[in-house]
Amino acid sequence: MILLAAYYILAIVVLTLHFTGHLERWNMEWLVFVFALTVFPAVLYL
Repeated sequence: MILLAAYYILAIVVLTLHFTGHLERWNMEWLVFVFALTVFPAVLYL
């Protein structure tokens, strides 16, 4: 349960940094794609 909470908190932080433009400035936009790929199997399964 703690890992799931940590995943959600990290995903919220990544999305916030994405929408504020920090990820693009730091050349780390690929993190958005990593989180999208990790959540896709769960959405497909449900």
